Amino acid sequence: MITFDQIKSNYEINTYIQKGNDVLGVMGYTEHGFAHATLCANKAADILEFLGYDERTIELARIAGYMHDIGNCVNRRDHSQSGALMAHTILTRMGMDIEEIADVICAIGNHDEGTGGPVSPISAALIIADKSDVRRSRVRQKNLSEYDIHDRVNHAVYTSGVALDRDNMSVTLELSIDTNISPVMNYFEIFLSRMLLCRKAAEYLGLKFGLNINNTKLL
Repeated sequence: MITFDQIKSNYEINTYIQKGNDVLGVMGYTEHGFAHATLCANKAADILEFLGYDERTIELARIAGYMHDIGNCVNRRDHSQSGALMAHTILTRMGMDIEEIADVICAIGNHDEGTGGPVSPISAALIIADKSDVRRSRVRQKNLSEYDIHDRVNHAVYTSGVALDRDNMSVTLELSIDTNISPVMNYFEIFLSRMLLCRKAAEYLGLKFGLNINNTKLL
């Protein structure tokens, strides 16, 4: 049985994550490296653990979360599909059970808002984990005068977290934004489609999705 520890220590997987992050850095994207991969792995697992899924499903969500962006080393466009095909080859070579491979590559192949959607518990958890990763430390551009809107919005977020509420059966993205750096409207301008996908993913899991910015409920 392939474990998350084996995935996280796999040289091939880690090389693709690093190279993909390097490629996106050249293109001007925010960080998509090991910090993002690890955060997505842990958040996806936390969501399914909160909902009472079995340990193996939680482990597969953690694996999918860690591997979900390996396709960026090929091209940002359709990176979810290329990443799924890459993951299929890697996990097959590692000896993972074919049904588990199918679950992981399905989640990876459906995590992008342009072409995917929640089609399984693992994919739904990954979507929420991925799209809720908004933080200042993801910004790589050092010159403030050269920030684009994505840099400004991420830099403006000084605290972020995903709150799971059992009483209300909800998952809420909670952000604190410095509006002197970026107005809240800029967040919606670039992230609205991602938040709507998060809502679909939450509904698939039987949860309500909320967005709270500066202690104000917006979704």
